[in-house]
Amino acid sequence: MKSVSILVPESSVMEAIADPRYMFAAANQFLVAAGRKPLFEVQLVGMHREVKLGDGAFSVFPDAMCDEVKVTDLIIIPALFGDMKESIASNGDLIPWIIKQHAQGAEVASLCVGAFLLAATGLLEGKKCSTHWAYCQEFRETYPSVEVVDGSIITEECGIYSSGGANSYWNLLLYLLEKYTDRDTAILAAKYFAIDIDRDSQAVFAIFNGQKDHNDEEVKQVQEYIENHYDEKITVDQLASMVALSRRSFERRFKQMTGNTVIAYFQRVKIEAAKRSFESSRKNISEVMFDVGYTDSKAFRAVFKKITGLTPVAYRNKYHKPLVSPQGNRF
Repeated sequence: MKSVSILVPESSVMEAIADPRYMFAAANQFLVAAGRKPLFEVQLVGMHREVKLGDGAFSVFPDAMCDEVKVTDLIIIPALFGDMKESIASNGDLIPWIIKQHAQGAEVASLCVGAFLLAATGLLEGKKCSTHWAYCQEFRETYPSVEVVDGSIITEECGIYSSGGANSYWNLLLYLLEKYTDRDTAILAAKYFAIDIDRDSQAVFAIFNGQKDHNDEEVKQVQEYIENHYDEKITVDQLASMVALSRRSFERRFKQMTGNTVIAYFQRVKIEAAKRSFESSRKNISEVMFDVGYTDSKAFRAVFKKITGLTPVAYRNKYHKPLVSPQGNRF
């Protein structure tokens, strides 16, 4: 049997506790139906007998307290909710137990922004990690010694696993299920829960809002200029001159404040504008390309796919809802 301990932290997401329990319980049923023995012993583990979640709307009653669980094979840290620093502080008592269990051989998996609590243990020092795309910058600032893998759905290193944002954690759960059982069981679970088993990027879901949570006014000025003139041809030298900085100093400060090079930031702003156009307008690929300042279709496709994980055509087909006339014609 594989012992699976799903943590029940304060300020955690209810679904990220219930879904792993549901999946491993269903996996046991699949195994029994196939004439095999159930493999997973699943329990909810916490520091308190009752944990209120969702602003008190739900109560979760762990099966065991941390000090009652001496050995486990897999620890699952669910997604947290609210202010990450406050959530980590309120769950500090879980950290020594996680560290101890990992030292005894337990594997540890964080779901979505549960990566913040995982990183607080120090187990991710010098390692790679996935988390929700919207929290990557905050994670980097909080844990600079951990390498965040942008857009990744699943990251694994030395028995430590992490997943991308929101429902991406289902892909990690399927990944773990396949590891502990086999591909056929994982595929069956994927079909049962209607999950795309081999999705490997959350880039297509990312929304780029710019990184302006800093105090460098010159960099903010340039960011705003880029966002208002993304359809124009602007050089790095022009932007540096705008704020009376040398190119070298400007590029260094821009990267330090935003986490992006000037060119990468410019590209991401352009592609975000293109995404919005594909989602809401009837313009074709070329029209959108010219609107956001590209004249080379090959370059536009390459940058768009690099940032979103999809080609412009695939993205438009996925997210553009065609209008339907009263007669049922699509246009």
